[in-house]
Amino acid sequence: MKFWLFPFLIVFTLPCYGDVDLIKVDKSKRRMYLIDNHQIIKEYRIALGKRPQGPKRYEGDQRTPEGLYRLDYVMEDSGFYRSIHIDYPNIYDVVNAHRIGASAGGNIKIHGLRNGERRPAALVQSFDWTDGCIAITNREMDELLSLVKVGTPIQIEW
Repeated sequence: MKFWLFPFLIVFTLPCYGDVDLIKVDKSKRRMYLIDNHQIIKEYRIALGKRPQGPKRYEGDQRTPEGLYRLDYVMEDSGFYRSIHIDYPNIYDVVNAHRIGASAGGNIKIHGLRNGERRPAALVQSFDWTDGCIAITNREMDELLSLVKVGTPIQIEW
């Protein structure tokens, strides 16, 4: 069992039985890193929410959350090629949204391209286009799901 010290919170994590024990997202560089035993084993160019700078504050703000979360289930049937859900919001996200009279939302995922997308993946991925999710190409999504298991922690930072 591992634990991560997070501002004002200690999060105990369950062992992850995939090849990857942490996903790290650097929003400022538009990069997602798959990490195994403190080594980067894979790097992806990502697209984010249309307003990527700063943490997600409320549902509909088109921002990608920041903080420590966990991948909690795979979705094969959605508006996107394939996806894995992130367990956003945590208690801090809910409290912060409540303070401004809003809902934190919660439908945040790592996903492939939108179903029916006809433009080349490289073009689509060259700009931020999601409503707050983390997007990669369909091929990369297949690869990610072969390396990452439900329960893997994901650290998202600016």
